[in-house]
Amino acid sequence: MRIVFMGTPDFAVPALKALVAAGHDIAACYTQPPRPAGRGKQLQPSTVQREAEAMGIAVRHPVSLKGSEAQALFAALGADIGVVAAYGLILPQAVLDTPKLGCLNIHGSLLPRWRGAAPVQRAILAGDTETGITIMRMEAGLDTGPMLATDPTEIGAYDTAGALTVRLAHMGADSMVKVLANLQDYPEIPQPSDGVTYAAKIDKAESRIDFTGSALEVERQIRAFNPVPGAFFEIKGERVRVLAAVAQTLPADRQATSFPSTPGLILDDQLAIGCSSGVIRPTWVQRAGRPAMATLDMLRGWAIAPGTVLS
Repeated sequence: MRIVFMGTPDFAVPALKALVAAGHDIAACYTQPPRPAGRGKQLQPSTVQREAEAMGIAVRHPVSLKGSEAQALFAALGADIGVVAAYGLILPQAVLDTPKLGCLNIHGSLLPRWRGAAPVQRAILAGDTETGITIMRMEAGLDTGPMLATDPTEIGAYDTAGALTVRLAHMGADSMVKVLANLQDYPEIPQPSDGVTYAAKIDKAESRIDFTGSALEVERQIRAFNPVPGAFFEIKGERVRVLAAVAQTLPADRQATSFPSTPGLILDDQLAIGCSSGVIRPTWVQRAGRPAMATLDMLRGWAIAPGTVLS
């Protein structure tokens, strides 16, 4: 098939590579424009742009696809189908209707749960035990189109958003290749009206660890924001990212006497921290401007006294 591929972050790269390996003709790759990054704030191309250029695929990065000129350039590609994976721009109906077979999207959840921008992080934050990918036909609504294929996967107790995203990216790539190879064998199924949830974009303010939650909730917050934006607390005027942690809980009838009622209170010299219920023990941390390290290694050179209350 002649495909227009549309994607931006790492999540989209396995699908692009898989489509090329399957012998499809990638007419062009659409991605978000280069953004300032790094200490020098130099413009950096997206991961997808770098991969596409390395494979000799034409790259386009318009700021918008709403204008008639951008839509005419898209139509001139003569695509059979559009394949979208975390592109990041809204596709107008005129663009969705241009390819002969429309546009299909790789979405990182089992729709209709977690429609929207951050399905992986929201699934972990909510304590979901299962997620997956959905191949869906795109329409004007937010991830509301009919489904062609789903592929579930367990959310493990130690899965971070980063690790889970990598797994889902490869699952989505494999599923899309299978669907395109036998499109007639994948009837479109409308999404059920029950079970709809929305995965709002992650706000950086959410990454400050909320010790007023339970230890289990804090541990999920840490995994959901690893690697970005990174869950953190502040102490001595410095921000400390927590990359991994262990939640310790007790039955409800023992918590009142065994655990403190002050969220954020440091309980010992190994950085055990009280939560509204239970205790969180960071195991892997990172101070600003320094490499990540085991918590005990950090404490050898930077002691944090028990009784301190974190913010």
